[in-house]
Amino acid sequence: MDADGVTFACATTAELRAARRAGAHAALVGLGAANGVPDGPVVSFGLAGALRDDLPSGTVLDATRVVDEDGAVLWQGEPLGVAGARPATILAAHDVVDDPDERRRLHERTGADAADLESGPLARTGRLHGVLRGVSDTPERTLHGICAAVKPEGAYDWPGLVRAFAREPRGFARAASDAKRALDRLAAATKGWAG
Repeated sequence: MDADGVTFACATTAELRAARRAGAHAALVGLGAANGVPDGPVVSFGLAGALRDDLPSGTVLDATRVVDEDGAVLWQGEPLGVAGARPATILAAHDVVDDPDERRRLHERTGADAADLESGPLARTGRLHGVLRGVSDTPERTLHGICAAVKPEGAYDWPGLVRAFAREPRGFARAASDAKRALDRLAAATKGWAG
């Protein structure tokens, strides 16, 4: 499958910019698809949190399956074929999972490699054609509150950014750097496929 006629569904404005840098037609769906889902076929695109220790930040994932928190399959298909991306199973999480032990438990229970908030709602529409995600955080390199710096509709929450930075400046800076690296690698890997 190629990118013609497909909308890359992005939770945040940062993910939207990365999709557009890659040459994709993209829409801002918000966290958990709070803004709704665009018409036609969609690709879930953006960041994901690793549930396994062996998926470092910056790894690009091309999903073959999306499962819920009980391990039930919500979507299954062929990978999109993005060069350099690893095939993966994505957990359709209801909430951000940042506790290292909880990440590992979810991996053991569901077999999922990484989690995001949007792939589940997109899969439930019956129009999901693939999932491309960049690993931003891992059990060893957590979010340090950075996830509270985004509004549900996907825009930055500037006061939330300041509060998260003030609580843990070093951890916040590392998490922000990891997220940027993941988006840069995701955009670069996707560019040849979507452009």
